[in-house]
Amino acid sequence: MNFSRRKFVGVGFVSTAVFLMQGCSLAGITNPLETLRVMQKDLFPHAAMLGIETASYLHIIFTHPKVTDRDKAFLKNGVKWLNEEALTQHKKRYVALEEPQRQEILQSIAKTEWGDSFIYDVMGYLFEAMLGDPIYGGNQHQKGWQWLSFEAGVPRPKEPYLG
Repeated sequence: MNFSRRKFVGVGFVSTAVFLMQGCSLAGITNPLETLRVMQKDLFPHAAMLGIETASYLHIIFTHPKVTDRDKAFLKNGVKWLNEEALTQHKKRYVALEEPQRQEILQSIAKTEWGDSFIYDVMGYLFEAMLGDPIYGGNQHQKGWQWLSFEAGVPRPKEPYLG
């Protein structure tokens, strides 16, 4: 497929940003990874205090060929819907809210079918990132393993299996 530079930039921008519309005016633009990074802190504050960062792993989820387009779309839509709920309740994007307001939003969406599924999926990916082999981008410096006093089996992968 032959892409012009303009199409390439457009595709890249749309794939990493979610537009949030309220009525007809643009209310904000958010990066799904930015929102998911803040969600990690809200869902697993202890992990965040230990410095366990999952953004690299979550980036792999959005680009990995084995993760279905449907799952990727649900994560992106979940971020969009989460931010729409934050805008509805507090007139700010989720990442711009204070921690108690973010917890309120998470509790609110958890009462919906989509919100419960979204939080469940995000938590699953966050656990994978925190406890998987560091070669996959999460669990940097084995901090997740140290947190659980876990010793990895051997041999460990020498390169990530992304097939």
